Amino acid sequence: MIYERERIRTTEPGGFFHLEEEATKTRIWGYGYGSNIKLTDEYGNVWVGSAERMGDRTVTYRFRDGRGRTISGVSDSMSVTLRDDRGSTFKGFVD
Repeated sequence: MIYERERIRTTEPGGFFHLEEEATKTRIWGYGYGSNIKLTDEYGNVWVGSAERMGDRTVTYRFRDGRGRTISGVSDSMSVTLRDDRGSTFKGFVD
Protein backbone atom coordinates (compact mmCIF):
# COMPACT_ATOMS: atom_id res chain seq x y z
CA MET A 1 0.00 0.00 0.00
CA ILE A 2 1.31 3.43 -0.89
CA TYR A 3 0.96 6.14 1.68
CA GLU A 4 0.84 9.73 0.67
CA ARG A 5 1.83 12.47 3.02
CA GLU A 6 -1.02 14.89 3.52
CA ARG A 7 -0.20 18.52 3.11
CA ILE A 8 -1.17 20.51 6.14
CA ARG A 9 -2.42 23.94 5.24
CA THR A 10 -0.98 26.57 7.48
CA THR A 11 -3.13 29.39 8.77
CA GLU A 12 -0.17 31.75 8.91
CA PRO A 13 0.05 34.16 5.98
CA GLY A 14 3.07 33.96 3.72
CA GLY A 15 4.67 32.09 0.87
CA PHE A 16 7.15 33.18 -1.79
CA PHE A 17 7.21 36.95 -2.33
CA HIS A 18 7.79 38.74 -5.67
CA LEU A 19 7.91 42.54 -5.27
CA GLU A 20 9.04 45.41 -7.49
CA GLU A 21 9.53 49.08 -6.70
CA GLU A 22 7.37 51.19 -9.02
CA ALA A 23 9.80 53.97 -10.00
CA THR A 24 13.18 52.19 -10.26
CA LYS A 25 11.94 48.62 -10.86
CA THR A 26 14.16 47.34 -8.02
CA ARG A 27 13.14 43.79 -7.15
CA ILE A 28 12.71 42.20 -3.75
CA TRP A 29 12.06 38.48 -3.31
CA GLY A 30 12.03 35.92 -0.55
CA TYR A 31 9.91 33.49 1.42
CA GLY A 32 8.48 32.75 4.82
CA TYR A 33 5.34 32.39 6.92
CA GLY A 34 3.97 34.31 9.89
CA SER A 35 6.66 35.96 11.97
CA ASN A 36 9.57 34.42 10.02
CA ILE A 37 9.72 36.09 6.62
CA LYS A 38 13.06 36.89 4.98
CA LEU A 39 13.39 38.98 1.82
CA THR A 40 16.45 39.99 -0.23
CA ASP A 41 16.72 42.86 -2.70
CA GLU A 42 18.95 43.30 -5.76
CA TYR A 43 21.63 45.05 -3.72
CA GLY A 44 22.03 42.24 -1.19
CA ASN A 45 20.07 43.88 1.64
CA VAL A 46 18.22 41.37 3.79
CA TRP A 47 14.78 42.36 5.07
CA VAL A 48 13.37 40.39 8.02
CA GLY A 49 9.74 40.74 9.00
CA SER A 50 6.37 39.36 9.87
CA ALA A 51 2.84 39.02 8.57
CA GLU A 52 -0.36 39.31 10.54
CA ARG A 53 -3.80 38.32 9.30
CA MET A 54 -6.51 40.91 9.97
CA GLY A 55 -10.22 40.32 10.44
CA ASP A 56 -11.29 41.58 7.03
CA ARG A 57 -9.22 39.00 5.07
CA THR A 58 -6.29 41.36 4.59
CA VAL A 59 -2.74 40.78 5.77
CA THR A 60 -0.38 43.44 7.15
CA TYR A 61 3.36 43.11 6.58
CA ARG A 62 6.27 44.77 8.42
CA PHE A 63 9.92 44.41 7.40
CA ARG A 64 13.20 45.87 8.70
CA ASP A 65 16.71 45.65 7.27
CA GLY A 66 20.11 45.77 8.98
CA ARG A 67 20.35 49.55 8.56
CA GLY A 68 17.09 50.17 10.42
CA ARG A 69 15.01 51.01 7.35
CA THR A 70 11.42 49.76 7.33
CA ILE A 71 8.89 48.64 4.74
CA SER A 72 5.28 48.01 5.69
CA GLY A 73 1.97 47.54 3.94
CA VAL A 74 -1.08 45.42 3.29
CA SER A 75 -2.20 42.63 1.05
CA ASP A 76 -5.59 41.51 -0.17
CA SER A 77 -6.12 38.12 -1.75
CA MET A 78 -4.57 39.25 -5.05
CA SER A 79 -1.66 41.67 -4.53
CA VAL A 80 0.79 43.11 -2.01
CA THR A 81 1.46 46.84 -1.65
CA LEU A 82 4.31 47.97 0.59
CA ARG A 83 5.71 51.43 1.29
CA ASP A 84 9.10 52.34 2.74
CA ASP A 85 10.05 55.26 4.99
CA ARG A 86 11.08 57.37 1.95
CA GLY A 87 7.70 57.01 0.25
CA SER A 88 8.69 54.45 -2.40
CA THR A 89 5.97 51.96 -3.26
CA PHE A 90 6.61 48.25 -3.84
CA LYS A 91 3.95 46.14 -5.52
CA GLY A 92 3.82 42.43 -6.19
CA PHE A 93 2.27 39.14 -5.21
CA VAL A 94 2.74 36.13 -2.97
CA ASP A 95 2.75 32.54 -4.30
